Amino acid sequence: MSGMTDHDNYPDTLIRSILTSVKTIAMVGASDNPARPSCLVFKYLSERGFRVIPVNPGKTGQMFLGERFVARLGDIREPVEMVDIFRASDAAPGIVEEALAMEPHPRIIWMQLGVRHDEAAAKAEAAGVTVIMNRCPKIEYGRLSGEISWQGVNSRILSSKKPQMALKGVQKLRI
Repeated sequence: MSGMTDHDNYPDTLIRSILTSVKTIAMVGASDNPARPSCLVFKYLSERGFRVIPVNPGKTGQMFLGERFVARLGDIREPVEMVDIFRASDAAPGIVEEALAMEPHPRIIWMQLGVRHDEAAAKAEAAGVTVIMNRCPKIEYGRLSGEISWQGVNSRILSSKKPQMALKGVQKLRI
């Protein structure tokens, strides 16, 4: 999907198609500090079967949940389907430039809650990249799978799916 997107309203079908087709995510601004939201999102996505590559120059070479931190997107030597931006909005243009320089470049650029940069999004979309802004893949996955409703949140999704028991006894729903 490319071209102009209504970045205030994303259809559930688009979010679902991204979260069911993506396997490898580069998380720019990843942290192994449990007090940081990026740590929680990294762990959640990893536990749902995504391969998440942590990108943070201050942690280069360190390991987190079986993955080695890299300094920048250009240091990743394998295809990445999605770049998840966990940085301030003003960092988005540079990160989009880095993402578009990757070979092959990612299909999706996802900017976290509070992160929006319309010019960077337009540049990525002009290159054929789908852009999601001001959303969290953890929240969207939880909402679309029905997991989020376990906490009393109205996800607007009705499902008769039964939770799957994970190996460690934690219930998880899949999209």
